[in-house]
Amino acid sequence: MSGSRIFLRSNYLGGTGLFRINTYLTNIGRPAEGATVSIIDPDSNSVIEETKTDALGEIPPVPLNAPPIEYSMESDMPRPFNQYNVKVTLPGYDDASITNVQIYPSTTAVQEVSLTPKFEDIDIPYPVLFGDFPPKIPEAEVKKLPFPSNQVVLPQPVVPSIIVVHAGVPEDTSAPNYTVGFKDYIKNVASSEIYATWPRESLKANIHAMLSFTLNRVYTEWYRGKGFNFTITNSTAFDQAFTFGRNIFQEVSDVVDEIFTTYITRPDIRQPLFTQYSDGRRVVREGWLSQWGSKDLADQGYTALQILKNYYGDDILLKQAEKVEGIPLSFPGTPLVIGSTGDSVRMIQEQLNAISNNYPLIPKVIEDGSYGEATAESVKVFQQIFKLPQTGEVNFPTWYKISDVYVAVQKLA
Repeated sequence: MSGSRIFLRSNYLGGTGLFRINTYLTNIGRPAEGATVSIIDPDSNSVIEETKTDALGEIPPVPLNAPPIEYSMESDMPRPFNQYNVKVTLPGYDDASITNVQIYPSTTAVQEVSLTPKFEDIDIPYPVLFGDFPPKIPEAEVKKLPFPSNQVVLPQPVVPSIIVVHAGVPEDTSAPNYTVGFKDYIKNVASSEIYATWPRESLKANIHAMLSFTLNRVYTEWYRGKGFNFTITNSTAFDQAFTFGRNIFQEVSDVVDEIFTTYITRPDIRQPLFTQYSDGRRVVREGWLSQWGSKDLADQGYTALQILKNYYGDDILLKQAEKVEGIPLSFPGTPLVIGSTGDSVRMIQEQLNAISNNYPLIPKVIEDGSYGEATAESVKVFQQIFKLPQTGEVNFPTWYKISDVYVAVQKLA
């Protein structure tokens, strides 16, 4: 028990959440077909569901019991999520064990499992809003930068392709470092910090803050400038919560895919604002975003930007990073649709053809730089596989998802 919170199992019925699992061999570049997935009740250790993955390494979404949605709408309520254990087995690979996967009502939890010859078991802790985590040690929201001659500071804010996360306080040399994709990191943090059941505008406001916080660490090379070999820590006293391999939520993932290149700043500074935040109940700080407060404001109809201005001031603005590192070409600014032509279309066609070598359901297309019905159909199948709206158009989220998967399969090749 944590504080006065209630843990009665009888209170944990009243809602239903969906659970999806995606399995891969080594990483996202190769689906794990034929793996056995078992979903287990951690109290009785009984198997609730057992099935095998399909050609895409997936199982159909499984509905699971969850508490009433009201539990996640106020801070002084019983635990707002149920927990389940997952086991994935495939001959030739270590069994994968994930304990305490979190299921909220009216949301979709997504667990990705990369099967390897040696799998590191994953135990998912409580999210920050419900668990017992150290509060953030305050820092200046704008950092004093080293002289340019030190070659520490980037010329402009960029979105990195990867983040190196230190799983402990900065000085703990025994803690491991995890190298993860930037978007995957933000999705992990948001799923670890806040509740996916909250209104979309509150999710956006919190994720904007998490993005800007992270990009400030990247831009100032905060830890590397101090001699450490990582980008950020998972200690809430210094940075943001992160658990390697934990489940994320589709509602969070959708928002991150939409806004991941956007950060918060002020008119007179170049760097992303170091946007600190607290839960707003146990810890309240002037000038910091209140996580519970952001939910309350969204309930009142505030937009994400209005929520952010309420806490960080009316002079803040949202700005797009000029560059996404590790991506062959940044989004051209307007979606690619039937009738589009040019180098951007040709590059997407080339990437889809490369991806189809690992995902053969995606039809191959002629790489002629002309966006016709065949290209639209190939895009639509890609969107179906990677859980994007099946529009057949390459918009911002689809462009970067194609780029992410293309980079992954090229590394395997």
